[in-house]
Amino acid sequence: MTPEELDFEPFDADNHYYEALDAFTRHVPAELQPRVVQWVEMDGRKYHLVGGRISHAVVNPTWDPVAMPGALNAYFKGNPEGKSPIEMLKAREPLPAYYMDNDARLALMESQGLGGVWLFPTLGVIYEELIKDDVEACAVMMQAFNRWLEDDWGFAHHDRIFGAPYLCLGDVDAAAAEVDRVLAAGARIVVVRPAAVTTATGVKSPFDPHFDKVWARINEAGITVVVHAADSGYSTQGYADNTFSAAGISKGNYGGPSIGSFSIERAAQDWLIQAVFQKIFDRFPNLRVASIENGSDFLAPMFRKFDQTAKKSFGWFDNHPVDTFKQHVWMNPFWEDDVHEVADLMGTDRVIFGSDWPHIEGLPQPLDYLVEVKEFDAADQRKILRDNVVFLNTPQPL
Repeated sequence: MTPEELDFEPFDADNHYYEALDAFTRHVPAELQPRVVQWVEMDGRKYHLVGGRISHAVVNPTWDPVAMPGALNAYFKGNPEGKSPIEMLKAREPLPAYYMDNDARLALMESQGLGGVWLFPTLGVIYEELIKDDVEACAVMMQAFNRWLEDDWGFAHHDRIFGAPYLCLGDVDAAAAEVDRVLAAGARIVVVRPAAVTTATGVKSPFDPHFDKVWARINEAGITVVVHAADSGYSTQGYADNTFSAAGISKGNYGGPSIGSFSIERAAQDWLIQAVFQKIFDRFPNLRVASIENGSDFLAPMFRKFDQTAKKSFGWFDNHPVDTFKQHVWMNPFWEDDVHEVADLMGTDRVIFGSDWPHIEGLPQPLDYLVEVKEFDAADQRKILRDNVVFLNTPQPL
């Protein structure tokens, strides 16, 4: 199956930019930058100092040179050649303009055969964990980062590139004001990390009524909330290094497999389960959630747990939790997951395509994903590759 065989242009629900050198400083007042993000040089290399701590989440946060898209593709396919992931990451290229420029990206999308993309942070979803205890700094980073995003990418560039403003919920009033601001600026989606929220009075579930003023605004506007893979602060409980790395490679080294590589799925599953258990969708029935880059292997056992909990929790649920989940949540499987299993569990109208391009864990080219959906009929291919995301990208206001 090739792009030429399609009679439509797919919409990629998981594209990424690489942040500009001043993405975390441009709109942050100088006096607050030490509490948010600064550049430092150590041993001849540049690093981000986040809340006073050096981040090793990526080897080179300047992105120049940068690893090739899908560099670890073979590794995630099962590593048939038995190569070290470090060896796979040796190839680098000078930073292309389309990783940082919206018009250059638009031109590239033409050659890739994409009609639209949701565009997410690379570092922006990682840094909240490092400063979460400084609630004011989190709010400042959120506001400044979203203004940089609006400057450089826009929230709906040519109605084809849709940058996702990032929400930190710790200061609920600041988060509510930021939702109002980005909605007025044309945002179609917002993105959050799958994690509990650190507030000035302690840690709370994001579905606690404390945050209802944020959810109410999103519910009324009818935009989609994306819960995207991030550093969610999950500990390996001493089994392995806790340094966050989506590829499981810490500080440029590979010491073998680690349970840390499962932190993304663990965090997403907890977030999605608790959303149903705390009845966020009952309180806000117009809420739509897209789970992006979190995988889907946990879906079947999660549904079993939902069923068991529903039987044990007499009178708590107005609707069966599986039904509630399937009504309000859309799933983007990892490209290496079984998309047919997800479709069987959720229905093809709740499955969305995302390539994670141009990250090293993603696909070398977004439409390399076509092989995964070749056995679906034409109508279901169109749903998964385009129509479901177009629906989520279209506000459904009350």
